[in-house]
Formats: sequence, structure tokens, C-alpha cells
Amino acid sequence: MSEHQIIESENSDLSMISKLFTIMESSEKIYDVGKIKEAFLRARELHEGQFRVSGDPYISHPVAVAEIVASLGLDTDSICAALLHDTIEDCGDKTSIDDVRERFGDEVASLVDGLTKIRDINIVDKEETHIENIRKMLLAMSRDVRVIFIKLCDRLHNMRTLDVKSEEKRRTTALETMHVYAPLAHRLGMQRIKQELENLALQYLDPIGYEEVSEDIKKKYGENADFIENARSVIAKKLEEYNIHFTLEGRVKTVYSIYRKMFNQNKSFDEIYDFYAIRIIVDTELECYTALGIVHEMFRSIPGRFKDYISTPKPNMYQSLHTTVIGRDGVPFEVQIRTREMHQVAEYGIAAHWKYKSGAESREEIDEKLSWIAKLIDAEEDVVDSEDFLHALKIDIFHDETFVFTPKGDVIALPLGSTLIDFAYAIHSEIGNKMVGATINGMISSIDRIPQTGDIVEIITSSASKGPSRDWLKIVKTGEARSKIRQWFKREKRGENIQVGKAEIDKEFAKLRIKPNDKDKAEIIANISKRLGMNEPDDLFNAIGYGGIPLTKVTSRLKEEYERVVKVEEEPITEPEQIKTHRPDRIGGSGGIIVDGEEGCAVKFARCCNPLPGDPVVGFITKGYGISVHKHNCRNIALGMKDPSFRDRLVNVRWDTAAISGSSRDLYEAVIKVYAENHISLLADVTAALAEMRVTLVSVNTKKRVEDEMIIQLTVGCRNSEHFDAIVSRLRSVPHVKHITRGSG
Repeated sequence: MSEHQIIESENSDLSMISKLFTIMESSEKIYDVGKIKEAFLRARELHEGQFRVSGDPYISHPVAVAEIVASLGLDTDSICAALLHDTIEDCGDKTSIDDVRERFGDEVASLVDGLTKIRDINIVDKEETHIENIRKMLLAMSRDVRVIFIKLCDRLHNMRTLDVKSEEKRRTTALETMHVYAPLAHRLGMQRIKQELENLALQYLDPIGYEEVSEDIKKKYGENADFIENARSVIAKKLEEYNIHFTLEGRVKTVYSIYRKMFNQNKSFDEIYDFYAIRIIVDTELECYTALGIVHEMFRSIPGRFKDYISTPKPNMYQSLHTTVIGRDGVPFEVQIRTREMHQVAEYGIAAHWKYKSGAESREEIDEKLSWIAKLIDAEEDVVDSEDFLHALKIDIFHDETFVFTPKGDVIALPLGSTLIDFAYAIHSEIGNKMVGATINGMISSIDRIPQTGDIVEIITSSASKGPSRDWLKIVKTGEARSKIRQWFKREKRGENIQVGKAEIDKEFAKLRIKPNDKDKAEIIANISKRLGMNEPDDLFNAIGYGGIPLTKVTSRLKEEYERVVKVEEEPITEPEQIKTHRPDRIGGSGGIIVDGEEGCAVKFARCCNPLPGDPVVGFITKGYGISVHKHNCRNIALGMKDPSFRDRLVNVRWDTAAISGSSRDLYEAVIKVYAENHISLLADVTAALAEMRVTLVSVNTKKRVEDEMIIQLTVGCRNSEHFDAIVSRLRSVPHVKHITRGSG
């Protein structure tokens, strides 16, 4: 091959990363272009013959991730790691971390290893896998935050190309994005990525709500199309008179941001006062306050809508002045004022230190800004229950803040709604453990009081204190406080914890009306202990006693193990006629199911699992009642499969998608179980949410589960499983709702 042919071949090979080079060239940073080229060629070689679900060559994904990484201004090693991030996971024995280290150095190998370990887990329980993934991600972040930068870029590209995935995969990925990745981007101050992740996720979680808000935005923007430009022009003219060097930006609030305010704060679209916003970017902090005075001189401000995040920055380093004013035509809009450096931090968060600081900021200073990660890992390490872990994670990572002062003037940032006990533990474990009282602004207050931003709080301690109360676990808001209280009981009160745990389990047996003999009881508890990863029953009792595991996690297993251990001789329901079938769970219409390729067969939809269009289904030939249609994973089908004669009466069925899509008014009954805190407005809020979505409510039943928890069982009319998921997504946003399951009839 001639030299010309070699150059031509190399240029062809590198054409895929021309956009990446363009992004790098537009940056003021200096990159090792040769190393990046080598990483691309190695990744392309390893992914040769692999394709994405869309049909595109797999290498297109790591290249796209590298482009996003470069747009953040990250360094050469980060771009190389982005190009190589899937090679260890997806390319079998073609490569290894040692191979990456030998070719590209320790930094790239460490980043690729961190990214790989986030997913490289082998646990049977999918829920536990998910939680362990999050823990590993936090640990990788604490070692090198560039790992999560690249992971966020990876998730962003996956969300941009999610359309080609299955419905189940789209929803699962969107939920994980909304609950984990968007909050992490927020906590790192990366607003651009956070906002795009939220909007993309919402499209799959509540497509109907997303479309409604989008239409409202288009309509409102159309009515005031020139509003932002006119306001910018007026403000710019005034700033020029004061010889301020500035940049003006205008924007409309994102779909998700409006959606969240409407549903979480129960506001109408017309009550969103910061729909329009103008951003004023100036050179100095003094000019920020000068510009604020100019804006307030020009427009009437709305009381209670001013926030100074410059003097009191958010925990994610965000700094800006926010004020909401009324325009001359009566339209409210928000004004954000910040310096250029503050703007870069607001857009890129901690990543701005790579993009704009050029290494001037020491690793120690960056580590200090990220100390919350280590605190979060420490706070959650004793949490056994995955649901409890996720709840704590959401509070500690994604929350509105209250800023409270110590008597010395130090600022403590707490999640909104935190108590004085949370404040004490945020200062130090021993302060919380020895707390006997507190004062707010010099006045004695109860320790469960919720301080407000600007309050000066002093914690009163005593060396004679016997330690925290178990009741504090029900009062505190933050995972940090809850973890420190648990750690104290775990360390100081093991014997007492065991007795408390035993008593609680005996109460659960009584509630379930289960009376095993001593031998069976010991076996049941031993089995549950093993299932929960504990060495012996006393460890289980201890965990229940100090609050490391909730009783709800044990209760369901008590009944399961009792039936397995005590009722092992009893035969399961296997007779076909014992599988309950009822009238079609459909409101109006007929058909919708094709049986073994034949249309028009008489079918019944089984009440035991309530299948909906979109669910995988199977048919069962009943005696005198036609075909009973069940979900594939229906418990009755699983039990019946033990009987050969039962299996002979199963038939292949599928949804007639053409008939269903052509009859959009036909609805199917579905049962939703809502587990929520008992509150006077709970039922009204739930039914109002359904009414907003125009969901047909067939029936509603409520019952008390425990002292402060209710179960609301709703039977609603659904078009299909996608519509059902949209309804559930909306109900999850209702205040006091803890979690939701799909129930049986």
C-alpha cells in the first residue's frame, strides 16, 4: 500500500470522530490527539461486528459519549475512557483492564475499571442488584468523580436513543434515570445534563402528561411570542446606561420543571410565575447586586420571590440571584443574575473545574467539594432494606434546602423539613447522641421542631444523656441522622435490640394469625435470616431492634416461610376449575384477543391477574366458560403447571393490536394498590389525580395497614399497560404516597 493510500485509509477510519475533533478544537484545552485516535481505533477494533438495537454499528455509541464528554471540557484520559468504556463489559476475552493499562496508562484504566464495576455485579435479586449498582457508583465517584461524569454522558446518549428499545426497557431505564442519574447531575451542579435527562425520562414515564404540558407551553409562548425579546431589549438598554458589561439570555421553563411544579405543588399552569426567565451574566459580584437594583427599579417585584444564592450558595456550588417581577404588560417573569464564573459552575457544576480552571484548583479542594459523597456512603452503609436506601438516597441527594446557622455563624444545609435532631447529627454524631434540647434564635424549642432558613440554632447537650431514643427514627428526615442513630443502637444496645426484635416478630405472627410450634418458628426465622444475608437469627432480631431493617421487609417473608415449612404437605391449587375466572374485566367493547390464530373466540379475563393489552398472556380452556386469559407470570398458572393435565389445556393467545388500536374508547379493568401515609387529604388527592387524567374510577376501597399507613385499592379503566404505567407514574407524585403495586381483583 502506497503512502497516499495509507493516509487516505487512516482519514477514512477517523471520519467517525471528526465531530469529536471539532469539539476539542473549539476548546481552549490542549489534548493528546494521538492518544485519543489510538483509543478510538482500539475501541472500533474490539466492537467490530457488534450492533446496537437500532442497527447502527456499536462504535457509534462510545463515540457519541466521547463527544458529550469533550463538550464538558474534560481531559484526554476522560475522552479515552469514554471511547473504551464498554470494551471490558461487552467484548469478552478480547481485552482486559491490564491491556487498557498497558496501552493507555493507569488513569484511563482506572476510569474504565470504575465504569465497568458499576454494572459488573452477579446478584440474583434484581432489586438488590439495582441498589448495589448505586452503592458501587457512589464508591467509584468518591475515588474519581470523572467516573460519574462519563457515566452521566453514557446515560444521556442512551436516553437520546431509547426509542428503539422495548416498552419495558424504556420504562425501566427512564425510572432509573429520573430517580438516580438526574438527581446526581443536580447534586453535581450539572444543570444542562440534568434538565435533558428529566425531560427525556418524562416522555416515557408519563407521555400523556408530557404532551399536555408541552401543548400548554406552545400555546402560552404563542400568545406572548415577543415577550422575552422585548424584556431583554428594555433591560439591556438600562444596563448600558450604567456601563455594565453583560450578556443577556432568555429562556422558557423546561417541560419537566413545569410538570413537577404542577403535580408536586398542586399548581395550575397559570400559577407558574417563572415560566419566562431572563438571565443576566456580568463580570463581578458587585455588578450582580447593581443589576438587581436596576431590575427592581424597572419592574414591580413579587413579594417572597427573591432568593440570594450568592451569599448562601447551594450545596452543589450553585450561585445566583433570583427575583420574580411583573412585566409592563402584566406577565410575571424570573430574572437570574450571576457572574460569568458562577454561570459556568451553574451549567457544568464541578466539571467546570476541568473545563475552566485548567488544573489550577487542587485535588484537595475538589475532594472537599465532593465530601458529601463520602458522607452519603457512610450514612447508608448500614441500611439493609433497598426501599429504605432509595428513600434516603432521594432525600439526601435530591432535595430543596433549608440553610440554618450555628451560634458561631457556620451554615448547615439541610433537606427541607429536617428537624433539630437532623441539625444536631449534621454537626457531629456525639452532638446528636448527647442532645437533650435546643434553642432557636435564643428560645427553647422541642427537638422535633423544623427550623427555617436563617434561624440560629444551638444544640443543648449533656454528658448524663442516655443516648438517642428509638422514637427519633420516626422523626428524623435525613439518612445521615437515621444512620447515626442506628449505629448507636447497633453498637450500644445489642442485647436490648434482640429482645425488641423478638417481640416485634411475635407481634407480626399474631397479626398474621400464625401459630407455629417452637421448632417450626425457629426454622422460619433462620430461613428468613439467611434470605436477608444474616449469619444467625440474633442478627435479624438485632437489625429489627435498632431499625436497620423495617418490619415490612420481614412480614411478607414470615407468611411465605410459614406456608413453605408448616404447610409443605398441603397440595397447591391445581384443578382447572379452581382457577377463578369472571366476566371480562373490560368496560364496553368485545374481542381484542386472538386464540391460536383464530378471532372471535369467547374469552374471559382472569380476575387473579387482570391482564391488560401489552402484557404477555396465555390462555386456559375452562369447563363451560370459554378461554380464560391470564398473564404469563400469573401465580395460578405457575401452580397449575405442576399438573400435566393442566398443561394440556393451555393455548396460545395474543392481543389483536389492530382491533385494540381501532377501538380507543374500550377500557379494561386494572387494580392498583396505593400504600401511603395516613393523611386527611390522601383519598381526595388520589381521586383528584385520576380525575385530572380523565381516568375512569370503577371502585375504591381503603384499609389501615399499620398505625400511620393506609392501603387504597383502586379499580380503574385502562386502555393498555402503557396507559396503566402513566396512571401509576402520576399517582406516585401525590403527596404522602410511599409506593404502588399492581393488585389482583
